[in-house]
Parts: sequence; C-alpha cells; structure tokens
Amino acid sequence: MSEEEIRAKYQNIVDFADIGEFIEQPVKTYSSGMYVRLAFAVIAHVDADILIIDEALAVGDALFTQKCMRFLREFKRSGLLFFVSHDVTAVKSLCEKALWLSGGKVAAFGSAKDVSELYIEDLYRSSQSVSGEELANEAIELPVLGDFKDMRLDYVNASNLRNDLEVFRFDEAGAMGFGTGAVAVRRVLLVGTDNQPISWCIGGEPVRLRIEAEVMRSIGRPIVGFVVKDRLGQPLFGDNTYVSHQGTVDCDRAGMLEVVFDFRMPILMSGDYSISVAVASGTQQDHVQHQWLNDALFFRSHSTSASTGLVGIPMQKIDLDFK
Repeated sequence: MSEEEIRAKYQNIVDFADIGEFIEQPVKTYSSGMYVRLAFAVIAHVDADILIIDEALAVGDALFTQKCMRFLREFKRSGLLFFVSHDVTAVKSLCEKALWLSGGKVAAFGSAKDVSELYIEDLYRSSQSVSGEELANEAIELPVLGDFKDMRLDYVNASNLRNDLEVFRFDEAGAMGFGTGAVAVRRVLLVGTDNQPISWCIGGEPVRLRIEAEVMRSIGRPIVGFVVKDRLGQPLFGDNTYVSHQGTVDCDRAGMLEVVFDFRMPILMSGDYSISVAVASGTQQDHVQHQWLNDALFFRSHSTSASTGLVGIPMQKIDLDFK
C-alpha cells in the first residue's frame, strides 16, 4: 500500500481494531488478543484477493469475533479464503470445502460438513474404540403435550407463510455414524400428539422426537441426545437426557432404550435440515459414545414466516402501542 492509501485507511483500521489508547503504544507491549485484533483490522483493509486466516478468531471477545465473521462472509463474495481452525462450527459456517490435516498428512478432503463430521468422529475414536450394529421395537405410551401457542399461528397457518416441514423416513442402513458398538439406534421418528409417525409438520407447533435404540451389552447410565443442523451442518438446537434423568435409568443388561423429546418446533428458514442422534454413557463433560448417527433424519422447510436469524421462535405475545 502506498503512504497515501495507508493514510486514507488508517482511521478505519483503528476503528476496526478497537483497542483504544493502546493503538499509540509499541506493538511489542500488546497482549496476544490486541495483536490479533490489529492484524485482522489491517488485513480487512488491504483489498486482498486471497486471505489466509490461521486461528485468528480464537482470541478476542464475542463482538470482535462477530465483526470478523461478517467481514469474512463479505470478503468471500469477491476473494478466496483459506481458513485454518479447530472450530468445526466456524469451518462449516464459512467454508464450502475443507482439508483435514493430521500429523502433517491429508486425512480427508471434501465438503466442510462431511470433513468436520469425520474430524469429530476421530476425536472420539482417539479416546475410545468405535464401530456399529442393528434391530427394532414397539411403541410406548406418551404424555399429552400442551403449552402456549404463538399468537400469530392461526393467521400464519392460513397464509403462504406457514412453515411447512416435510419429514423423510429414517434409513438405518444409510445413516453414517460411529460408536463402541454397545448400542445401535434402530428408529428415529417425529410423531404427532396422537403418537403416530408424521411425514409433515408445521413450525411453531408441538412435536415429539422419538429415538429407539437396542442395547447389546451393559453400558450403565445412558445419555441420549439429538441436535438439529442446517444444510451446512451448523447446529441450531438440541438437547439430551442428562440433566432430567441422570442416574434414574440403568442399562445393566441387553434390551431396548426408548426416549421421547417433547418440544415446540422452531420456525425454520426455507431449506434442508437433519437431526443427528447419539447414545452415550458418563457425564456431559466426560462420556463414551456408544453410537453417534450423523443425519439420522432429514426434513425440509418449504416456506417460512421467520424474517431473520437461523431459526424463529414462537411468540407468546407481541404488544405494539402508540400514544
């Protein structure tokens, strides 16, 4: 950059870095966080064609990280980004393709979603043995759902804004996953309030996610969970049984494990979504994965009333007043 260009962009760089009076101090006195903030602010204003970002978002506060993410998404419209990170959520959010390096060698290359899932599997594989297996089971009696409904739901559902979600059938053979092999997930279903499997539901309304798994050998106290992801593999929401049922169920023999999550489906942006499920044992922080199924169930949002964000949530009440 010429001296004239630097002068023209100097104040924008200072504002982006946002390190206050430290901008006047020698760089050698900076903390690692301040150093990265200044470095990122500079690269954001040099009109580069190619950017290589190596763990730069691992430091700094949430506001600065969001500012950087917004810049990188805008940069991708015209430039090429190489993003180096162990944060698989950021990788899936920013990148179309991913290259996983392990021990200096290529372990995998492909879509960011697929490679990130292989990387997560390897993290578990390094601390436990993994594999997989199969079977099925009968229905259980489920409690009746009931809570508030979105004040706008009747209007929205009568319009072209209704959040129609098409649910596809669980394919045990096609689901990819890993685990110790002590447990095998046999069925993953979305069911309605009548306990019957559904092929269609509406965002903003109550729904049940039912998971049936065969326990082949004793695993002790199980944790069963799920996560809903968008088409890029970004986790949107999920939960597990640990807090509500820790220590109350013991899988000390072979049998069937049945879990039901009752919740109100968020209002989803149009697009494709998947539900990954897992059965583990241990605690939230320290557990063994007996089976983790990526993309066990798929569904598609055909239309939406959500206006912003990754998901919309039902509103119990919205007041607007002018006096």
